[in-house]
Amino acid sequence: MNAQRLLDIQQLSVRFGGLTAVDSVNATLDAGELVGIIGPNGAGKTTFFNAISGVVLPTSGRLLVAGDDLTGHAPHHFAAHGIARTFQTPRVFPDMSVADNVRFGMQFAGRHREGPQGLRSVEEILSMLGLETLAAQTAGAITPSQQRLLEIGMALGTRPRVLLLDEVAAGLTEAEVDAMARRIRRLRDEWQLSVVWIEHAVATLLKYVERVMVLHQGRKIADGTPAEVVRDAQVIEAYLGDELQEAAA
Repeated sequence: MNAQRLLDIQQLSVRFGGLTAVDSVNATLDAGELVGIIGPNGAGKTTFFNAISGVVLPTSGRLLVAGDDLTGHAPHHFAAHGIARTFQTPRVFPDMSVADNVRFGMQFAGRHREGPQGLRSVEEILSMLGLETLAAQTAGAITPSQQRLLEIGMALGTRPRVLLLDEVAAGLTEAEVDAMARRIRRLRDEWQLSVVWIEHAVATLLKYVERVMVLHQGRKIADGTPAEVVRDAQVIEAYLGDELQEAAA
């Protein structure tokens, strides 16, 4: 196996009764990659994330993290191996301070892990995310867009090697979406994180990532550069029109 291979996903399937949410997906992630995942509603994107972070058990297939087989393991094993994630709806502790939310992430999985130098203090994480002036405020008192950033901060507190972002731009203004995308790129560039980012803001995502996976009805139908993906006939057929055309333009 490539020494830089962080994730190796082999024939991953997730079924709920008669519904196949993820269907025999093969995918890899190498160190330092910034990868986007797009697809129509119901394509299986979040279920795919849930499976590769231990939140749901795969029905079949294998999940290798840095060469270790974690298939069927609980989420804390994935966290201990350097996999961190966010959720579509931010999960923060509203009665705790912003700083203590990040500190909780460090205590949950990061205390005994090696990680980038900048991930070793609450202050540096908050500064990277533009939240340093809110450190003493309770998480419930800050805006929804700030809560999304804070959830990323909690994930960074675990000192991950791989950061899985699930629609972190949802509900943000156009300017906030662009600012979020720039921060995500900085996380990869400055802290050498590998990032996988699910997003409905397709045009923004394709502007910042280097590789794109496209899921449709649970199957991976494309995996390539943004320029390749927007010209792919299967993607054009599966994706309902205008936003993909805007992204291509």
